[in-house]
Amino acid sequence: MGSNQMTFERYEKKYLLDEIQYKEFIKRTGGRIVPDEYGTTTICNIYFDTPDARLIRASLEKPVYKEKLRLRSYGTPGKDGPVFLELKKKYKGIVYKRRDSMVLSEAEGYLLRHEAPGVETQVLREIDWFLKYYRDIRPAMYIAYDRIAAYDTQKPELRVTFDWNIRFRNQELDLKKGTWGQQILEEGQQLMEIKIPGAMPVWLCELLDQLCIYPVSFSKYGKAYRMQQAEERKDEGGKYCA
Repeated sequence: MGSNQMTFERYEKKYLLDEIQYKEFIKRTGGRIVPDEYGTTTICNIYFDTPDARLIRASLEKPVYKEKLRLRSYGTPGKDGPVFLELKKKYKGIVYKRRDSMVLSEAEGYLLRHEAPGVETQVLREIDWFLKYYRDIRPAMYIAYDRIAAYDTQKPELRVTFDWNIRFRNQELDLKKGTWGQQILEEGQQLMEIKIPGAMPVWLCELLDQLCIYPVSFSKYGKAYRMQQAEERKDEGGKYCA
């Protein structure tokens, strides 16, 4: 069961907001930037990587081109629940996202055991190439977060998302195991992403400037990986001191 192929091409800018900036942004954009029909959703992801974390290590070096593969669900799925395979590429600041849907059991068969899915699509051909190129790709990190997605009522192609309660784990890397994990953000922080096909509108630039909201380089998987590495170093240090 493959279907719902989607491709996106856009700029994505990220911002870390404290509680005051978030409330002020919502207040000042009220009526123009409004939540979509889904309201608050919990987004769950398994990120795939090589045993030596080749993909995330390369990504953290901020190359001109980078790519990642993840398996996504909205909420905790059952084995026959819908999931999305996403291949995300970034080149010179532009994000290209390829996405196809399956049920979880079929996606696990395809990604974990290399069983051919029931259909062939352009997106799956690209993922096939990715899997062959990196060969020993496997689940590496679970990351979940709560999200409100909104859009500009005057220019609906401009989308804004707010993510909070971002948590990760590097064990039980299975979407069916629930959304628990270690927190990434500080209390009251929100990760805002502005997704646009072209230039940022002037009114939005001015508002961000007024609220002292500036773009940051932030990767959920990158942050989780760094936190995991720091924990492992701390554990190693403890062993030597014992």
